[in-house]
Amino acid sequence: MISGRGKVIAHLGYTTESFKAPMIYNPWFETNGIDAAVVPLGVTAADFAALFPALFRITTLHGALITMPHKVAVTALVDELTTNARIAGSCNAVLKRPDGSLLGDMFDGDGFVRGAIRKGCVVRGAAALVVGSGGVGSAIAASLAAAGLRAIGLFDVNAASAEALAARLRGHYPSLRVGTGSADPAGWDIVVNATPLGMRADDPLPLNPDRIGPGTFVGEVVMKEEFTPLLRAARAKGCRVQVGTDMLFEMIPAYLEFFGFGSATPDQLRAVARITY
Repeated sequence: MISGRGKVIAHLGYTTESFKAPMIYNPWFETNGIDAAVVPLGVTAADFAALFPALFRITTLHGALITMPHKVAVTALVDELTTNARIAGSCNAVLKRPDGSLLGDMFDGDGFVRGAIRKGCVVRGAAALVVGSGGVGSAIAASLAAAGLRAIGLFDVNAASAEALAARLRGHYPSLRVGTGSADPAGWDIVVNATPLGMRADDPLPLNPDRIGPGTFVGEVVMKEEFTPLLRAARAKGCRVQVGTDMLFEMIPAYLEFFGFGSATPDQLRAVARITY
């Protein structure tokens, strides 16, 4: 149990689904004798802008985990954003620094990239297709670029969203080749589904798996089932794949490092977590 001097991480969200993370973090803290706790707090979108600055007046508040629907709104309420957060246009972690200033970062993409690298995927110098340019797709694109990608293709049914993300990537990574407008997976080293397609049994596939080469690394963000139709099709072609839950458990070590709590492997986190995905 956290002491009176322990560090509190507020978990700010709105839905019940968004409050599962404490059941992963807190068992890890307890197992490792870390005097900290993640505390879920339900906040409506209407109240968020007024409540957020006031929360950080609490002396033991060390930071915050930000879930929907607040990931975009919080970017206007911190003092500094990392490059990943600026490209993503959203933020899911806020650290209160010793001087009281607030640093915002985005780790959705880091979770994907860490997992891919752990599975032997070479990101530096590779070419990746990211289908979906919303919050998670933008975050993954930003982290892939930061990891040394040479080229990236972006596709979204909302073409303006893909073009806006492309512009942000070019602004921060001028040597990165950025293309838009095609979801054809042929010829890419890494292919990512960053759309919700796959959550329902009757969803169409986000791209044509027949066009995926057998050497392609295929990643998924959907967590509804472990192996979505896209991943099953990719595995049938001999591709290495990454399931959506791997991104989640790979993301948490990045959070721990950001907040100064050391690190952990996904397997260590899964071993003590009080929830299954």
